Amino acid sequence: MTTRLEVGATAPAFTLPDQDGREVSLSDFAGKKVILYFYPAALTPGCTTQACDFRDSLASLAASGYVVLGMSKDTQAKLKKFEATEALTFPLLSDPDLTVHNAYATYGEKSMYGKTVMGVIRSTFVIDEAGKIAHALYNVKATGHVAMLRTKLGL
Repeated sequence: MTTRLEVGATAPAFTLPDQDGREVSLSDFAGKKVILYFYPAALTPGCTTQACDFRDSLASLAASGYVVLGMSKDTQAKLKKFEATEALTFPLLSDPDLTVHNAYATYGEKSMYGKTVMGVIRSTFVIDEAGKIAHALYNVKATGHVAMLRTKLGL
């Protein structure tokens, strides 16, 4: 497994398709603050809770200068369905080969129902205007995550 990212590290660059097939690059947001969150699977209860929390907080996060990007290993078609089902209003990026997940150390061993399995580690990164990691949060909980993040960001 890749070494976990630390505060102050340069955020790994990426270009991936979103739910509409548009190419989205981290460099598109140069000079902006980005909240990049990794979630295990679209249309599952925990991931839906987390995505809807981000959706419901999007206006206030944007007012504070943040852009939100979600990322999973799901196909574009599944992400499009997730967007439509939950009325999501931010880019959902598709990384089926786990290249970006591995660069951010968000795929690996995790505990699930008392067993060790390989999978996506629910994680969130706050990337500053200079492209540096301001917060690297691994193993976050879906419920209450956005509220916790807002507290960390002083919002």
